[in-house]
Amino acid sequence: MKLQRRQFLYMAAGAATLSVTSRIARAQAFPTRPVTLVVPFVPGGSTDVTFRSLAQATEKYLGQSIVIENRAGADGTLGPAEVAMARADGYTITQILDTTFRAPFLRRTPFDPAKDFTYIIGVTGYTWGLVVRSDAPWATFQQFLAYAKANPGKISYATTGAASTPQIAMELIARQQGIKWVAVPFRGNAEQITALLGGHIDAISSSTGWAPQVKAGKFRLLITYGAHRTQSWPDVPTLREVGIDMAINSPYGIGGPRAIDPSTVKILHDAFKKGMAEPSFASTMRDLDQEFIYMSSEEYRNFALEQIAQEKKIVEELGLRYE
Repeated sequence: MKLQRRQFLYMAAGAATLSVTSRIARAQAFPTRPVTLVVPFVPGGSTDVTFRSLAQATEKYLGQSIVIENRAGADGTLGPAEVAMARADGYTITQILDTTFRAPFLRRTPFDPAKDFTYIIGVTGYTWGLVVRSDAPWATFQQFLAYAKANPGKISYATTGAASTPQIAMELIARQQGIKWVAVPFRGNAEQITALLGGHIDAISSSTGWAPQVKAGKFRLLITYGAHRTQSWPDVPTLREVGIDMAINSPYGIGGPRAIDPSTVKILHDAFKKGMAEPSFASTMRDLDQEFIYMSSEEYRNFALEQIAQEKKIVEELGLRYE
């Protein structure tokens, strides 16, 4: 009996050791194949450009290629919703942005941003602004507002959807200023730019996917939404400078399904952090006039929880829930 008991204990200890060793080996091996990074917007926009640049800069540190998969829809939440249901092995990750935090308070969603994601790293944030064609009759944002007030419902502007930050900004401005204008949803920057160039809309309220057209003189940037003027367009005022007490910045980063092994999270975090330091990615940030907003995995998760609480409050105060 004593011998049998001793053998059992040896076998149990051996099995436990093997299990721990196996987990360590799997963690150390990651990644053994390409990692898919889901971009929840169409190709060609500022988000797509940002992540393609970051992926290319990061691959040499990760030791595997990073495949960009565009999954546009639902105001940038379709991609995260699908990734939330993926295997928690680190091979499927996604951009997580403010609409991900806001969506559950606007409508029913298949994910809870407080519980269903592993937050890996904070990367950057959008520069928002309003652009018109260079031949438009408005040289300043004040002129644009004056025309909108005098012509209710005549101004149309491009947006990526009702839950998007730039549309909420425009509706807040309209509410403050007593304006009625028309939001026209598009799937991404590329479609918005084509529509404005073609004269189908009057303006674009979005991130800096319009930057090349502004720099080429095809579009005129009337206003930016941040707390400070941008480096690329230092002569363009902020909303606060024209008397609208509002500043909007939307930090975003990378996450994956909940319960990714911490060692895998660290590998991903460290590789992307090194990629962010590459000159090629810094050049992309300058081109898009986006600033680095690095957050560690813990900092990013804490930030997300704070943002979730703030988005809940904003949606409730403005009565934005539509389902």
